[in-house]
Amino acid sequence: MLLRGEDSYLIRPYVLTPEERQERRAQRGRRRALWLAVHGYDAGPRWIHGVEVVG
Repeated sequence: MLLRGEDSYLIRPYVLTPEERQERRAQRGRRRALWLAVHGYDAGPRWIHGVEVVG
């Protein structure tokens, strides 16, 4: 049986690239802000469309 590179993973599936790690961290922050907003706490974004929001 011949093994091909397309048939197996060369890295573990739980190893993330720095870009993937950064995107997951940002998503976690957005979800946390939404959860807090639902419960009445304002922890929203500090920057909206490049403009700093002062609360």
